[in-house]
Amino acid sequence: MTGSQGGGAPTALRVVLGRRLHDLREEAGLSYEQAAHALDVTHATIRRMEKAQVGLKIPYVEKLLRIYGISDQSELDSFLGLVREANRPGWWHRYRDVLPDWFSAFVSLEAEADQIRAYEPHYIPGLLQTEAYATAVLRSGMPHASGAEIERLVALRMARQDLHARKHPPLLWVVMDETVLRRPIGRPHVLRAQVTRLMEATALSHVRLQIMPFAAGPHPAMYGPFHLFRFPLSELADVACAENLAGAAYFDQRDDVSAFREALDRMCAQAAPVHRTEAVLSGIRKEI
Repeated sequence: MTGSQGGGAPTALRVVLGRRLHDLREEAGLSYEQAAHALDVTHATIRRMEKAQVGLKIPYVEKLLRIYGISDQSELDSFLGLVREANRPGWWHRYRDVLPDWFSAFVSLEAEADQIRAYEPHYIPGLLQTEAYATAVLRSGMPHASGAEIERLVALRMARQDLHARKHPPLLWVVMDETVLRRPIGRPHVLRAQVTRLMEATALSHVRLQIMPFAAGPHPAMYGPFHLFRFPLSELADVACAENLAGAAYFDQRDDVSAFREALDRMCAQAAPVHRTEAVLSGIRKEI
């Protein structure tokens, strides 16, 4: 995934299972070539399975588990049950007609994370947008899209927000430039309603919102928007996603992710503290 542009990301569970297959193969003392020979496939296939770059085929996985010394039927059934779950399409699959691969990866990470941190210099983050604001943003960003396509994309954006209603929603911690709240999006009532929505969000226990004021001056993340994802599964590394005009780049190497995290930590120290956010938003809403 490191530095990759485009392409769908695997589910978090598939990554864990791939790494488990890697560990079992090494514990069994088998090389990629030996495991591949047992399945009559290329060694590249085994590598892709372990790196979660392809779906996990049940017959392949079952045979590998037996080759790796897993003979207990309950253990086999449990692992294969997880494989079936990992291969199941996510809820966003029904929007595949308007969902590019790079964003399918993003939605997958968003859905499985238990902590989402973000820096946004341009727009209100999608997880906090109103329907009217989302429509205005998408129309301006996709001027050649049909009305039907915009409607589908807005519906997808609203469906993503269902995570707020989970029993245990992920922590959403966002730093936004003040510019975001000053930029006219749609008519004034659209932006006013959007600011009201943000004020309501600050009351949610799992949402932390900070505003970076103009007066703070330059900061470490002036290159563009990005997200950091952390997962409840300890086997999964944190992932950073940096968006650009053509799509997004994903990073999971420790040094890369640390650079994003350090920049965000420094911005959190510069931005208005969380307990001041509602007052900042209230002042801005009065000016709209």
